[in-house]
Amino acid sequence: MTNPLTPEQEAKLVAAIQQAEIKTSGEIRVHLEDTCPTPEPLDRAAQVFAELNMHRTAQRNGVLFYLAWEARRFAVIGDSGINAAVPDDFWETTKETVLKHFRTNDYVTGLEKGVRMVGEQLQHFFPYDAATDRNELDDSISFGKPTPPRA
Repeated sequence: MTNPLTPEQEAKLVAAIQQAEIKTSGEIRVHLEDTCPTPEPLDRAAQVFAELNMHRTAQRNGVLFYLAWEARRFAVIGDSGINAAVPDDFWETTKETVLKHFRTNDYVTGLEKGVRMVGEQLQHFFPYDAATDRNELDDSISFGKPTPPRA
């Protein structure tokens, strides 16, 4: 896959992730690929979530933003810890906020706003603890078929 982001756009998204994670133990990733190999983007997001070992956070509070760029397929998925904590409509509200920007081809702003929304919820339910918190997942954007990190 060719990276559809400019270096500035990629840096902007990584900075949004890092900013969102400052006050939380939660972890956020963004994954981009050209096409979605499954009929439902949520199914593919779940596969990528597992391949990136996002379920291995101590509090099960990882969140993945998945975008099949050329196919225009999108999903956002959270682990069991955050799913149990956020309001029932949170994922749909987040998705709609992101898609509002995608409809005008403003993908970076859409992802940034979604990352900020998730960061606020993670901060509320999973506050940062200086004594125990560490960055459990890479903040960089992943592309194409993910290569799982070594255990």
